[in-house]
Amino acid sequence: MATTSEEKSLTIPVEGMTCASCVRHVEQAISKLPGVEAVDVNLATSKAFIRLGAPVSALQIAEAVRDAGYEVPEATVELQIEGMTCASCVRAVEKSLANLTGVLSADVNFATSKALVRYVPGAIGPQEMIRAVEDAGYEARLADATQTQVVQTDHQREYKNTITKAVVSLVSGLFLMFLSMRDYFSVLQAIDPKAINWIGLLITLPVQAWTGWTFYKAAWRSALHRSANMNTLIAVGTAAAFIYSALVTLFPGVFAMMGETPHVYYDTGLIIIGLVLLGRALESRARGKASDAIRKLLDLQPPVARVMREGQEVEVPVSELVPGDVVIVRPGERIPVDGIVTGGRSVVDESMITGESIPVDKAVGSQVFAGTINQSGSFAFRATRVGSETLLAQIVRLVEQAQGSKPPIQRLADVIAGYFVPAVIGIALVTFVIWLVFGPEPRLTMALLNFIAVLIIACPCALGLATPTAIIVATGRAAQMGILVRDAVALEALSRVDTFVLDKTGTLTKGKPVVADVIPVNGFDAASLLQVVASAEALSEHPLGRAIVEHAQSNNINITKPDKFEAIVGGGVRAEIDGKQVLAGNPRMMAEMLGDRTVDSYSTVVEDVAARGATPIMVAVDGQLVGVVAVEDELRAESFSLVKSLKDIGREVVILTGDNRLVAEAIARRLGVDQVISEVKPDQKAEVIKSLRDKGKKVAMVGDGINDAPALTLADVGISMSSGTDIAMESADITLMSPNLKLIVDALELSRATVRVIKQNLFWAFIYNVVLIPLAAGVLYPFFAGSGGWNGLLNPMIAAAAMGLSSVSVVSNSLRLRGWRPKDYKSSLRPEAMPDALL
Repeated sequence: MATTSEEKSLTIPVEGMTCASCVRHVEQAISKLPGVEAVDVNLATSKAFIRLGAPVSALQIAEAVRDAGYEVPEATVELQIEGMTCASCVRAVEKSLANLTGVLSADVNFATSKALVRYVPGAIGPQEMIRAVEDAGYEARLADATQTQVVQTDHQREYKNTITKAVVSLVSGLFLMFLSMRDYFSVLQAIDPKAINWIGLLITLPVQAWTGWTFYKAAWRSALHRSANMNTLIAVGTAAAFIYSALVTLFPGVFAMMGETPHVYYDTGLIIIGLVLLGRALESRARGKASDAIRKLLDLQPPVARVMREGQEVEVPVSELVPGDVVIVRPGERIPVDGIVTGGRSVVDESMITGESIPVDKAVGSQVFAGTINQSGSFAFRATRVGSETLLAQIVRLVEQAQGSKPPIQRLADVIAGYFVPAVIGIALVTFVIWLVFGPEPRLTMALLNFIAVLIIACPCALGLATPTAIIVATGRAAQMGILVRDAVALEALSRVDTFVLDKTGTLTKGKPVVADVIPVNGFDAASLLQVVASAEALSEHPLGRAIVEHAQSNNINITKPDKFEAIVGGGVRAEIDGKQVLAGNPRMMAEMLGDRTVDSYSTVVEDVAARGATPIMVAVDGQLVGVVAVEDELRAESFSLVKSLKDIGREVVILTGDNRLVAEAIARRLGVDQVISEVKPDQKAEVIKSLRDKGKKVAMVGDGINDAPALTLADVGISMSSGTDIAMESADITLMSPNLKLIVDALELSRATVRVIKQNLFWAFIYNVVLIPLAAGVLYPFFAGSGGWNGLLNPMIAAAAMGLSSVSVVSNSLRLRGWRPKDYKSSLRPEAMPDALL
């Protein structure tokens, strides 16, 4: 993230400055950084011009500006990278991007061949990033969601080309292997051994140059940039086999003088290349399957739509639709864009969006979403969101973003991979020297074969694929279930969560409160009480207030709009109606307004209401209490299942609510929750989350994504209950596309399964290299030499097959997550754990 030595200046945009004092603060904050020689901040342009005496990262500067109380704007760009073949390549590309001035961070995903770069706009642009990647020996271009199908076609073409080269290389190598067995086949004994060597040279030279060109070109590029990767190992190993064989063919006498029995290994180089290419093709195909979820999501949108244009139905490409178009959908057709039904009725299958299998009724005024299936009647709807703004496009964008991110567990593997190839080359050279000096005759041949085996068997690819393939499959599977994961960090963090903090209203409850009882006092009757409180709440936007107004309207109560109105945050409302002062709110607010003694005189009524889980709304007219309205928000049926399931797997459950203590405790008792934190204002919820984290707990906050935004952001994992209309909830790490609380446990189980797969992949990738590299070096030779069976040495061709198998096995293990199914935790519930109404 540092600047290069040639770069002496940097321009950074700064937001939030309003005066000369702000300018001074920013200049002071930046000038304190080591390496900064001078700073000139311009208030008019909102930019900081920085002269550098030593490399300073843009991230350091941005953090210094933010610590001073201002903001450095960020942007994100996604690049499609071509030419990466292993985790070492990932490290090289990340380094080339991170070293650019203005780049804040760069995450390169080997499995998706994409780089996600955070940068400071104005300080650098995508074209400079592309040039940096190209300078590192790879190819790059801007990635675009609309190009996904094009990229897929390119991958298919590359797969076929790779398979063709693998077959040619293997067939040629096997033919040369057959020729090398002259002593075993009488039909070959008539051919002169020297002629067989020349046949091998003439076949191998063009075939190996063609099939192995991708390795040699990539290795040469890496060498020019003083780096090494998997291509380097393959190129050096196969080139060594060919050069040795060519020298034996061209100068056989030299080897005879050295005491060597000349033997050629043309077949070895060709078969190694063929096996490696075959392994890459199988790996590429498996990686393609890992991204099936994205392709299936993209396929949900139909290519054409039927719209009304100038009074006639015409078919147009979906890309030409604009907001306001009237679209006609017939039975069995997919809905092309988001919109509002304007005519007709139907039933729509929205399972691909929400994960819920039950079809949804649609009538005039209902929302419909791109990619969902119209099952029965025809209807017309007005397009509201098209192109990249549709819900489907947002889902695809979020899933791709998650698939391109890296969890912390992958960072160590990437660092190790960066040193892996140079270390393997070192081990191979040491192996060559030891066998050449201390090995048995023919020493040079034995040294060469073990040198090649070490190079070929080493596999940083498995390290690079261990995590991203699992993340790709898991996030895609989650999306199919109606669970949207923002990034891999959240998926890994969720597996470690030990405390789930659940918001009550709209999460554990349905979020649709209704009036359960009206209790008048001091001479008021129920109708009069309802008329007064509904009038006071007429301008309120609070769900409880709206519930009271709707109840009054359904009972034909005349509602008078207040002359004056004030909403008291976290308390209730104050209004003036026909000259009377009306208060309606919770007991805490009423105690502050009227005094504790007045409220305490009706504490029994309030406690009775709260004890049955309803919220008591106290009402006073001109300072005198006139009654209590009980508003109840019904618990979701899944709330009982959720709490029990979390407790069964050892997770702590906390209810966090702004509701009355008695109400919250009554709800907690019904659900079996031991810890409840009540009467908490929205801005205080974040403090509760912080206090839990300060105690060492790993906290997941589950809320509705609106009032709970600060708490969702502060938690280790924020889980938001989406309304299904807008998933771009910046405060949440995980968004549930349906209100089914079972998805919370499903997400937890999936995260745990994903982390298990990642750990399995990393374990086998490390063990593979730790065990097989020494084996390829010949450490077992002293124990098996002369045994009459296997001599303890590993044939380079077997090493090549093992290398390819290691990558394929890692990807295949990740693909198991495609068929992952959540446990049916409801089946384990005891009947007594649920209220009678839910049985």
